[in-house]
Amino acid sequence: MNTQLFEQVDFIENPAYEQVITDLLECNYAIVDDFFSSEEIDELRQSLKEVYEADSFKKAAIGNKFNEETDKTIRGDFIKWINEAEARPKERLFFEKINDLVAYLNRTCFLGILQTEFHYAIYPKGTFYKRHLDTFQNDDRRKLSMVCYLNDDSWVASNGGELTIYLPEGNGERALDIIPKPGRVVIFESQILEHEVKPVLASERLSITGWLKTR
Repeated sequence: MNTQLFEQVDFIENPAYEQVITDLLECNYAIVDDFFSSEEIDELRQSLKEVYEADSFKKAAIGNKFNEETDKTIRGDFIKWINEAEARPKERLFFEKINDLVAYLNRTCFLGILQTEFHYAIYPKGTFYKRHLDTFQNDDRRKLSMVCYLNDDSWVASNGGELTIYLPEGNGERALDIIPKPGRVVIFESQILEHEVKPVLASERLSITGWLKTR
């Protein structure tokens, strides 16, 4: 029996995922404003706040586990790593959607994503993350970076905290400022696009940030 044929027949094209793939191929980044529903974002925001109130967040460091240091002149956010094996009930829906996207990307683009890593992130007023790449000299497994914004509906552009992606353009580059709107998901090439988080001018910038990794 040709099982491969049956797998192809069972395949259902996902227009939203196809748009992500198109944008990544053409621009090296994609912005999706309806990846999660407003109800799902509300639940994830509540989960983040519950974990934060339990005082389990820590000051974010730079570098990986082999070369990690905390430098508030480079980044000022607080993070809490989350993983699927220990996911709280409200976090499971997040991992379900991420796993669905990963399976689709692997099947259609042969990206070879084998692992994911995500953390909650809170940027209090006055904090930022200077320009950088999401890869390390001794670890290049990060393929795609993802940010899911968990701010509530009261968030306004004047609060700051934009994600700025630097895009090659001609002989120079263009800075793309992305407002952290509630529910917005940004996906971009980890090893290609430098980026930064602009200073938060008011309120707190809430997100889940992470990476899809190879090998």
